[in-house]
Parts: sequence; structure tokens; C-alpha cells
Amino acid sequence: MEIALYIRHIDESARPYLGTLQETLHQRGIATHEVADGDSVDGCDFLFTIGGDGTLLSSVQFVHSSDPSAFPPILGINFGHLGFLTTVGKESAAGLADDLLAGRYSLEERTLLHVDNQSYALNEVFLHRSDASTLLRTEVEVDGAYVATYAGDGVIVATPTGSTAYSLSCGGPILTPDSRCMVITPISAHTLTLRPIIVPDTAHIRMRVNNASLYTIGIDSRRHIASGDLSMDIRRAPFTIKLVRTGSQSFFSAIRDKLSWGTEVRM
Repeated sequence: MEIALYIRHIDESARPYLGTLQETLHQRGIATHEVADGDSVDGCDFLFTIGGDGTLLSSVQFVHSSDPSAFPPILGINFGHLGFLTTVGKESAAGLADDLLAGRYSLEERTLLHVDNQSYALNEVFLHRSDASTLLRTEVEVDGAYVATYAGDGVIVATPTGSTAYSLSCGGPILTPDSRCMVITPISAHTLTLRPIIVPDTAHIRMRVNNASLYTIGIDSRRHIASGDLSMDIRRAPFTIKLVRTGSQSFFSAIRDKLSWGTEVRM
């Protein structure tokens, strides 16, 4: 078994946990190698992301559309804060070797968005105004049908995975990972009647911006500033990626534990 380790930024205080993880894997006969941006992970049995949700999201860059079946399942180890997408915390990472070798894990398939036939997103694609004095007006079409012009701070298109991220903070619904749909969520819409809308994941979504001064294009954790006209096409990617789950962990247990669902509030 061979595991690729993708590490971006972790605190020095967390380094001993990483050392223990690597030592344990090697003792079990599991080979590891670190990968950096632009490397290939083809041929590996698993891809471990070391960090938080941002690191896991960034690992999508390793997907090669020419052979997506070669992309290994992702197992996120939380060296960060909330870690909603990650599988285990750094304190429990040393036990992963035995779980993997014994087959004590499950795989969840997750939808990707394909943006302009060149980039992939696991969580969301969004447009956000950068000029605080001007509303961003974003025209949205679904399968060629005009939906609305969203005047406000911007618009998000989220996968079921991304429904618990930026979209949720803007009032969007939570979608289970196996939902075959996407959600279009306005960001601080100027018109209160504009609400999130769920569309099937077979839909072709187009977002247009005309003659805007400055705005941000976000594809998961990647950002860049643009200006002027934009036409962006968003579709479901023709393949999925897999996230590793161990033990009794599930989507709903993650919601309860990390979003504090069902926690009694005492006044």
C-alpha cells in the first residue's frame, strides 16, 4: 500500500503528530511520500490531506480529467479548526493504518463541479463584489433559461458537499452528499425575494457579469480578481471523487458534532 501525503500549512506544535503518523504507517509496511502542488498522485492507494478543510479542497487540483479513475480516495486529517470534511483529528491519526489494512472504512462519492471546462470544484463556485460601493449584478441561466439577475454581493453555486460551507452561511439549505442536485444561493441580495434555489445536477448553469468594476471569482479555496465582462459555465463533472470515512462516522454525525445540531442550549 502506498499513501500520498499532501501538506500545506500546519503549526509547528502539530509536527509531532505528523511524525507519529508517518512512523506508524511505515511500521505497518505502508509506504508514504509527500506531494506538492502540480505533482501526480496516480497509482497511490490513498491521498491523505494534512491540514483542514482548505487543504482537502485544494487536493482536487490533483485530479486529471484524462484518467479520473486513477485518482485515489481522499482521507482528510484535521490539523486545523472545524474540519467538517476531514475524517479524523490529528490525535487519532496514528490509528488509521490498522483501520485501512483491516478494511474498516467506507467510501463516500462526492460530486465535483466543472468550471469552464478547465477547473474543478468540490464545494462551490462563486462571484463576489470587490468594490464595496457597487452592487454586483449577476445574470443566471439554467439550461439556457433566464432565471434572474442577482443584484447584491454575489452568487454561489454549490455542490451537496459545499452546501454546508459558504452557501449555508448565506442561508442556503443543507443537502446530503448523495443528493443529485446543486444549489444557487444569492449573497446578500438587494431584493429580499431572491432566495436559494435547488436545481438538478444535470443542469448547465451560466453566470454572466456585464461591465463590472471589480469582483472576485472563487473556485473552492482559490480566488482571483477580475473586472469587465464575464461568462462562466458550470456543470457537474462526469466523474466523482471519494472521501474515506472510518468507524461509525457519517454525514449526520458530522453535522451533530461539528455544527452542534441537537445540542441543548441552556439560558
